[in-house]
Amino acid sequence: MSKQPLIIFDTTLRDGEQSPGASMTRDEKVRIALMLEKLRVDVIEAGFAAASPGDFEAVKAVAESVTGSRVCSLARALDRDIEAAGEALAGAAQGRIHTFIATSPIHMQYKLQMSPEQVVERAVAAVQKARGLCDDVEFSCEDAGRSELDFLCRIVEAAIEAGASTINIPDTVGYALPVPFGEMVGELIRRVPNSDKAVFSVHCHNDLGLAVANSLAAVNAGARQVECTINGLGERAGNASLEEIVMAVRTRQDILDVETRIDATHIVPTSRLVSTVTGFPVQPNKAIVGKNAFAHESGIHQDGVLKHRETYEIMRAEDVGWHTNAIVLGKHSGRNAFRSRLDELGIQFASEAELNDAFALFKQLADKKHEIYDEDLQALVTDTRAAARAERFRLVAMEVTSKTGETPLARVVLGHDGEERRVEAQGSGPVDAVFKAIEQIADSQAELELYSVNAITSGTDSQGEVTVRLQKGGRIVNGLGADTDIVIASAKAYINALNALASRGARTHPQGVHEGP
Repeated sequence: MSKQPLIIFDTTLRDGEQSPGASMTRDEKVRIALMLEKLRVDVIEAGFAAASPGDFEAVKAVAESVTGSRVCSLARALDRDIEAAGEALAGAAQGRIHTFIATSPIHMQYKLQMSPEQVVERAVAAVQKARGLCDDVEFSCEDAGRSELDFLCRIVEAAIEAGASTINIPDTVGYALPVPFGEMVGELIRRVPNSDKAVFSVHCHNDLGLAVANSLAAVNAGARQVECTINGLGERAGNASLEEIVMAVRTRQDILDVETRIDATHIVPTSRLVSTVTGFPVQPNKAIVGKNAFAHESGIHQDGVLKHRETYEIMRAEDVGWHTNAIVLGKHSGRNAFRSRLDELGIQFASEAELNDAFALFKQLADKKHEIYDEDLQALVTDTRAAARAERFRLVAMEVTSKTGETPLARVVLGHDGEERRVEAQGSGPVDAVFKAIEQIADSQAELELYSVNAITSGTDSQGEVTVRLQKGGRIVNGLGADTDIVIASAKAYINALNALASRGARTHPQGVHEGP
């Protein structure tokens, strides 16, 4: 007997982007969306089209680039939001408008300042409006986890009657526990008379570390769509992790009577891409995609795995894409091999010039580092695209002196609006000295919110990937830089962040613009 399909709705590009500092450019969103398409995600929520012109353009670009997955835009239950979503999705091969309104007593009273009757009326009008623009409409009851069941039944029935084909029950604040949450979803499906005319969905947050457990409890109760993100990215403590949902379903077929269409071999490459673009490293012990997820330190465990893998492993590393850790390229590799490997990783170039720039950086890296891994290639391409931003600032040369017992000194030559300027500065360490030297020219007055270093691979010749997060006037930007010299990588990252801050296309962080389920 065949299993029922479970729809995987990925909201990395929308809810995931609401993580402080995770704001993505239009091109970065398209790049991730194409990887999600390769992963065979059913629905990609590309953003909140009405939030800003930048969000609108990003949703539009994703809608026009993706054909194998349905592309969705979030919209509040407001005509202007819904119209913006419909316009942004006009070029989509498959589109969906996802509209929502809060349904919990606390949200209705204090946030919306609306009566339950007004909320139902607004929800129905929003669904009807969306249905006039798109044949696929999803309706979400924001803060459903703290809503009254009788009212949920009422508004859900009305939304389905108005034309919603998907009903989402979010645990917006991460308050739910698995058993009562599953029971609530099951009771809703049983009590709503027209529930058979819609797919029930869940969108769980991880404030208590239960997002995946709550989602799976809802699936067992009849939900047939799960909203989730790569690496569990999302505001506050994040969302349900896509990779954990997918592999739990695949591993526990004895309990879960559903199946997904996800190509799990692309999970790890997608995880790496999202981590690189957002600057959020994956913790080593993260399930499925952490570098220790399939590592065995204990001698007893190692012995058991060598004798029979299933003694301590419930999944194969190769099934989720870890086989791509193999060494793939070196200094003698040619341009075609380089392009071919990047194609396999889901990396595509907008032009031959961009490919040429990346290949030139690859050759430079190969002279420094004998063995080139997939992680190196991901970082290299991100570095290439970061450098291709409109460059108000450009690193020309740098010299750093750091001796025991002496204050580190940095001498920096920086291109600034087409002119080269030379400065020097002292700091508490070599990186601090470099940043202070750069700031003498940039005078950005931005606050450094994060400085993070991540070794891309193992070994003393590993590239260091540096993330710098700057905040100024409510805008938060990430800068990325990679190099075998960590101080140079730091300078690249800081300059990249300054260029992002100076870009007219940079926008206020989405947390300051909108909310969502």
